[in-house]
Amino acid sequence: MKTAEIVKLSKRYIMNTYGERSIALVKGKGAYVWDADGKKYLDFLSGIAVNALGHCHPEIVEAVKKQVSTLIHVSNLYHIKQQAELAELLIKHSFKGKCFFCNSGAEANEAAIKLARKATEPGKSEIITMTGSFHGRTLATITATDNIKYQKGIEPLPGGFKRAVFNDIGSVKKCISDKTCAIMIEPVQGESGIYIAKKDFMIELRKLCDERKIFLIFDEIQCGLGRTGKLFAYEHYNIEPDMITLAKSLGSGLPIGALIAKDKTNSGFEPGDHASTFGGNPLCCAAALTTLKIILKNNFSQHAWKMGAYFKNKLEALKKKYSFIREIRGIGLMIGVELDFECKEIVEKCQKAGLLINCASDNVLRFLPPFIVSEKDIDKAVNILKFKLRRL
Repeated sequence: MKTAEIVKLSKRYIMNTYGERSIALVKGKGAYVWDADGKKYLDFLSGIAVNALGHCHPEIVEAVKKQVSTLIHVSNLYHIKQQAELAELLIKHSFKGKCFFCNSGAEANEAAIKLARKATEPGKSEIITMTGSFHGRTLATITATDNIKYQKGIEPLPGGFKRAVFNDIGSVKKCISDKTCAIMIEPVQGESGIYIAKKDFMIELRKLCDERKIFLIFDEIQCGLGRTGKLFAYEHYNIEPDMITLAKSLGSGLPIGALIAKDKTNSGFEPGDHASTFGGNPLCCAAALTTLKIILKNNFSQHAWKMGAYFKNKLEALKKKYSFIREIRGIGLMIGVELDFECKEIVEKCQKAGLLINCASDNVLRFLPPFIVSEKDIDKAVNILKFKLRRL
């Protein structure tokens, strides 16, 4: 099928929740994808931070093939070898605790919200999130998210959430009450435009949570597992959260989410308190286990840091040429270019030229290249972007 046929079929049978989409991708290898008409694209979106090791990494393909031919799914009524091995590896490289596996980032955050309320003192149920936050599309996580347009029309929303100003410890203190059980924060806010939490703010947040016996939850769904230059983004702050939520890069495209909770917290869940039919099944865990091993073995966190610095330098050079570029923000391979106008047109022009990126908020170009990216790939992306900006 060609692109036009796929588009026609989709419009006829798929709910229009994603707006206008003009291409249909059918093949990928490394940092590149091809559409149904054979056109090649440099993928600097990585499935929105999912394909961290690029497309069809041979070791992941082999692991998935082997697992598909052995055992695809069994329920969590039974122990699952791949799940136990993945949990062990995650804990060994984070902090002492336990894991819960699910199917997505939103589900991982749902699990964290439930656990925070189950594990806390009686009468405490409120969770503080931040301005500019994004935590998912379920009813609870969309309420935790700071974006009215996602919430409009699905009211009433669940109660028990408050909003503090990102990077403002005074605002957080004003939100805390005797009912507060947790604070949930993204170390790097992706959807709102690549905003990074300040180190002194995070240190104060940890101290405040300790003083008030409040759980600190880090949503590392988009920024975790090496993208910021460290395996976990919390490592940049020399503190540890009580819980981390993960997804996206974890499964290299297979649907898996994870909640890691310290021992003092995870005991709040007892048998029957939470579950997932598909969560952590053998196939998804085989992909995730292989992904994590590759990231660790090849030190892709350090590579992401190095390539991110190279990329930012190239973008800063563009900023000097074009006054409409307000700011370059980012850490590792999570970078935003803020413009003084809406960026949708630039995204579309780059796509036509063979570069896939997107907008985070209305006026920030978001770049999420795979960890395998090279300087040559970055040069190509910057040259496409430069050409499109020059023609404005």
